[in-house]
Amino acid sequence: MQAPARWATRRPWAALAVWVAVLIAVTGTAFGIGSAYHDDNSLPGSQSQKVADKLVGTQDALDEIQVVFHDDAGGVASDPQVAATLRDVRAMPDVKAVQAPSAQTGSVSEDGRTAYATVTLTTIAAETDTAKVADIVDAAEKHSSSGLEVSLAGDSVREASQEGGSAEGIGMGAALVILVILFGSLLAAALPMLTAVFAVGSAVGAVMLVSHLAEMPSYAPAMMTIVGLGVGIDYALLILTRFRGELRVGGTREHATAVAVRTAGRSVLFAGTTVIIALLGLVVLGLGSLQGVAVAVAVTVLLTVIASMTLLPALLTLFGPRLEKQVRKRMAKRPSTIHGKRWRQLSDGVERRPWLALVVAVPLMVVLATPAFGMRLGFADAGTAAEGTTGRTAYDRLAEGFGPGVNGPLFVLAEGTPQEAAAAGGRLRSVEGVADVLGPMPASTGGASSLMVIPTTGPASDETVDLVHRLRDTALPAISADAGGSYAVGGVTAAGIDYADAVGERLLWFMLLVVGLSSVLLMAVFRSVLIPLKAAVLNALSVGASFGVMTWVYGDGHLGVPSGPIEAFLPVVAFAVVFGLSMDYEVFLLSRMHEEWRRTGNAHTAIREGMASTGAVITAAAAIMVVVFGAFMLSPDRMLGQMGLCMASAVLLDAVVIRCLVVPAVMHLLGDKAWWMPRWLDRLLPTVRLEAQETEREEHLRPVEPVPTA
Repeated sequence: MQAPARWATRRPWAALAVWVAVLIAVTGTAFGIGSAYHDDNSLPGSQSQKVADKLVGTQDALDEIQVVFHDDAGGVASDPQVAATLRDVRAMPDVKAVQAPSAQTGSVSEDGRTAYATVTLTTIAAETDTAKVADIVDAAEKHSSSGLEVSLAGDSVREASQEGGSAEGIGMGAALVILVILFGSLLAAALPMLTAVFAVGSAVGAVMLVSHLAEMPSYAPAMMTIVGLGVGIDYALLILTRFRGELRVGGTREHATAVAVRTAGRSVLFAGTTVIIALLGLVVLGLGSLQGVAVAVAVTVLLTVIASMTLLPALLTLFGPRLEKQVRKRMAKRPSTIHGKRWRQLSDGVERRPWLALVVAVPLMVVLATPAFGMRLGFADAGTAAEGTTGRTAYDRLAEGFGPGVNGPLFVLAEGTPQEAAAAGGRLRSVEGVADVLGPMPASTGGASSLMVIPTTGPASDETVDLVHRLRDTALPAISADAGGSYAVGGVTAAGIDYADAVGERLLWFMLLVVGLSSVLLMAVFRSVLIPLKAAVLNALSVGASFGVMTWVYGDGHLGVPSGPIEAFLPVVAFAVVFGLSMDYEVFLLSRMHEEWRRTGNAHTAIREGMASTGAVITAAAAIMVVVFGAFMLSPDRMLGQMGLCMASAVLLDAVVIRCLVVPAVMHLLGDKAWWMPRWLDRLLPTVRLEAQETEREEHLRPVEPVPTA
């Protein structure tokens, strides 16, 4: 990366022009053409997927939503406004059919206060236009009155009703405040922000275009934004801090840029590579949309690295004189001799009592990680949505009038004679956890019937998961053996359970893959066996603690958050990103320690000076990522809230507990042994250096052409 960085330093206006042109061209084209996101939650080989495959192209595969009516006075099915509502809905685009509520179909509650109509759309769920669903919601809800309450339910309704939040703006505003406090300059604070915005904007536009050619989930842009802003600001901050540090010791601007790219830039390159490797590990899981989101977020991280190594050096050249003036001015007020004083004192304190630091920090992390052992994977239903939304209102009314299971019915495809399907329906009514069975009804696929099994519990409950396994493992095989026919359980609820089971089965192998590859990279960089082992254990500890915090809040329902499952795909995505980010700080801190150890040969001095030179920037970088990630907890999207909390808590714990206490304690206990490696292994591994060599420290860039300052 030195070549493009050198070019950006020599031709800063050209580098800036290239980035501006790329951003305008990519985002302009993307928003002009639009996106073609597609949430592919298919799981080849699962029973729910087999049912879905058999129904492809049939009426039963079409998307459905429910229009729910409620009137405390009763007699809601005969209300003239219900008929008027359904007439308006039937006239909307993409509506294929509307089944009015009636007692015969079981869509009117026993007390007559609640009823629902089923609206069949012309598209399958994955291809439904949420804008048109929003129009259907508006057409129906305008008939609400003081007597009649109209609300709508369905996955498409929930997606269409989700409001865009201002989480990104809040996070970036808070990050800017922290950067201004750190640097004492609005100009210096703006450079990392600008670098991150260019990288994330270009990446989102590129993925919008790629969505027309490859499967990309609808939540990919949100994931790209939350990760890209965090790591983009973080990477640029590391390089900018090293640049300012070289200015403080008397280096020229050109020399400071060169050293920053060769030292902090290498750490950024390695850290970004680690995150990308972790993300691409998701591809081997073979879990539908996860492959698309892994590639999308990996592209975002790659562009943030490239921006940090090209756009940022160009900005440093353009604004260098002003930055240097500000640095010199601050140096006059605060001599560099006290730089890192408190971090040296912390290192000395940990060195005197390393076991005390471990006894305090490690049990704390273990306690925080404990709730993660009870993590329940799945997909949140409308019951966890904000009160007052149309989806939550419809969910509550259906649960009150028909039981919670009506919000997540199970679709049983019965292949056999109608008599066999009818007998199976009768037997299923006596299965534990089944509230009712509707049908059999002729399925759109030839020679088959469908049974609608209504559980006694909601779609996101553990009891419904147990029911699906009970039907598949015991009840339906017994019915098939006794009465004949072949049966398979599918539908949206069953598909979500299959997906969660698949993630749970593959999560451990994925973690081992990521940890193993990252350890090999660390071993090659630091020429040590114990350093990668320590990093793997401590990073896993911080990830586990963040999972525990997320489970305690969103899974168990604390701090005013409704309890529910953790989104099935989130643990693998969060692990890939969080483990990579934890490795960022590990690399940045240890590279400085390694640099000092190679220079002095004294392990304790290396630890002390490594913490002194990186403590402030790691703390600031962590604070920025915490506020950026934490801001997403304000999003109305529950998935983004979970992701934001998980990543914010992981970064906070990693920077405060792991880097300030555990890492220096372990390093002091290991001493010189920390950098030991067998000779035979040293010969096998390639040499990768992150720290600058002495010749590099003395080398200056060749004279550059004068550049007009901004």
